[in-house]
Amino acid sequence: MIEIPSDLHPDLVPLAFLLGNWEGAGVFDFPGDEKCNFGQEVTFTHDGRDFLEYTSHTWVLDSEGKKVRPLESESGFWRIDKDRKVEIVMIRDQGVAEVWYGELADQKPQIDLATDAVARSAGSGPYTGGKRLYGYVKSDLMWVGEKATPEVELRPYMSAHLKKVVDPSEWAKDLKDLPDDGIAFFK
Repeated sequence: MIEIPSDLHPDLVPLAFLLGNWEGAGVFDFPGDEKCNFGQEVTFTHDGRDFLEYTSHTWVLDSEGKKVRPLESESGFWRIDKDRKVEIVMIRDQGVAEVWYGELADQKPQIDLATDAVARSAGSGPYTGGKRLYGYVKSDLMWVGEKATPEVELRPYMSAHLKKVVDPSEWAKDLKDLPDDGIAFFK
């Protein structure tokens, strides 16, 4: 179920399905890099202004699903206008700054995005642009990313399936009149 916080900026209501903490796993595969499974933590928050704040951390997983090393980190700000056009400004740990534009699909929580501008620091690897597709499917967040470099045409390189992380304190606030000892509840 999608909840809309009372203090969410009205312009952001169409993006409310993104809010929260998400965790999951996916696959990374791009020519010249080692193919791997990865874990991911994503957070979308808001502070009442007209944007969502976004952070993502990924790490390589071993065959048992344990963290091996960091893979990629990124952060940014997501906005949407009255015509359902989405814009994102994002910074990546590899020394890349991006501007993404896209659109929220009509009648479903799905966002198609493409880079409009890419700026790279001298130490970053080759990268010319990308595409992403985010979708809210059966209460999970799924996404696929495509990437292009001067040597490699645009192709899928990362995808993940994320589940919402629920803080137990959120459940507890809905439990009214619970006895202090917890035992009386079961009598």
